[in-house]
Amino acid sequence: MSDRDPLDTAAALAEFGELAKEYEYELRTFHPDQALKTAESLDYLERLIEDVHYHLEPKQVGVVQRIGDGIAIVSGLPGVMVDELLAFPSGVYGLALSLDEHYIGCALLGSEEGIEAGDVVQSTGRVVEVPVGALLAGRVVNAVGQPIDDLGPIESERYRPVESEAPGVLDRTPVQEPLQTGIKTLDAVIPLGRGQRELIIGDRQIGKSAIAIDAVLNQKRSDVRCFYVCIGQKMSTVSRIVNTFKEHGALEYTTVIAASAEKPPVMLYLAPYAGCAMAEEVMYNGGHALIVYDDLSKHAIAYRELSLLLRRPPGREAYPGDVFYLHSRLLERSAKLSTTLGGGSMSALPIVETQAGNLAAYIPTNLISITDGQIYLSPSLFQQDIKPAIDVGLSVSRVGGAAQNRAMRAVSRHLKLDISQYLELQIFARFGTELDADTQRQLARGRHVREVLQQPQYEPLPVSHQVAIIHAAGQGYLDDLPIEQLRDFERYLIEYLNAHHRQLMDRLERGDWSRRVRRALPEAVENCRKAFAARQVEE
Repeated sequence: MSDRDPLDTAAALAEFGELAKEYEYELRTFHPDQALKTAESLDYLERLIEDVHYHLEPKQVGVVQRIGDGIAIVSGLPGVMVDELLAFPSGVYGLALSLDEHYIGCALLGSEEGIEAGDVVQSTGRVVEVPVGALLAGRVVNAVGQPIDDLGPIESERYRPVESEAPGVLDRTPVQEPLQTGIKTLDAVIPLGRGQRELIIGDRQIGKSAIAIDAVLNQKRSDVRCFYVCIGQKMSTVSRIVNTFKEHGALEYTTVIAASAEKPPVMLYLAPYAGCAMAEEVMYNGGHALIVYDDLSKHAIAYRELSLLLRRPPGREAYPGDVFYLHSRLLERSAKLSTTLGGGSMSALPIVETQAGNLAAYIPTNLISITDGQIYLSPSLFQQDIKPAIDVGLSVSRVGGAAQNRAMRAVSRHLKLDISQYLELQIFARFGTELDADTQRQLARGRHVREVLQQPQYEPLPVSHQVAIIHAAGQGYLDDLPIEQLRDFERYLIEYLNAHHRQLMDRLERGDWSRRVRRALPEAVENCRKAFAARQVEE
């Protein structure tokens, strides 16, 4: 009886029946008219009763006072923790989010069907945990780590709580190792490092997710494990992202955590923390992880909905007062750990949506102040068919060249200034002002550089390819080429260098910018330009 409820009469009778079967032979000797008249019969009954033991186990229980909209108000349970799981009689668990003096606000992790006021709720003493480890690679899971890809259960032996403390200052080391995204504009002008948190910000349907997906695809050339958290997306969008990863061979090192729009708000609230816990396991084991939060605007909206249902006081834009802490405690867990802790890293690419380019809105400004820089996608550039539509003037990486490939840092040193000057000169050129030869040459150079930085979606480039084409554009090797021929020349340049200068490309990939490389690269680009011109004449 030790494993059963001591007040369950049916269970007690069932166990007594099982004991009676064990003593079936002795019971057969009983006679109804003599069963309780002899000392021998009483001894038999005493032996049977002595084998039945009751062990009372104290349990903390509460009572459901009100239920509705996925929220249960529970009284009692004075020792419950924040984020503790509570067990309801229907088998559904709830998450204790609001601890008041007289009641607990609990968000249900399942259906509220079958739960009524007056039901008994039990404390579990556990918080939400998700499976972690290598078995998650290539899987699609929900916000509590359960697989939703019909590939069978995930039999992981390790679990981590979704909430944990961020590494302290002494546990971190400066971000110095590059995180290559394969996107020319980012790797050249807004470089990212392993352990950095870089915000992707812009209006809807402007290419924010495309940048994050390209960054994941580019990690196929590295040892970085990827985690993509879809928050409030349609399942058709999640399916399209998963299929993109499959087509490009990226799903084998990527885990997708999906909390779709039709799920309860508590699942959208948990999803980024679950993904962060999975990525933390990689970081604390000395590995490198990249996590994408797509997107935190919907995460904040889900948390606002939960808070209003829990009757918390609303603040600016009806968000609760702790909405800044909601995201700061999530993003602070990304870090580059010190060598004493294994030297692992977790890089974060949170995405946030703006309305009509308003960077001063509540949630965007919160995230800008939390992260180490932002990638701003401009609607005007997108309308001009400049893709990716990254505004290099409003975008910044606070890590800078410290986490940049040395060769890339050398060839792109003046790139951002050149683009800014070109944009200013372009404004004067619109007024029909007569321009001198130098200004016209600078405008032509700016147009060529801007065209070179454009890139098709889902085609991330190795850093050696980026260095070669950016060096060619920055040093004027492309000034004489028509704009419409730049794409063909870029492809021809990569093919030419891979075929005739393989060692040079390997050196550029490693970041080598020695005197030998500085002398060999211009010669190779010049020879390629001559060969390309000869081919154009033949055609």
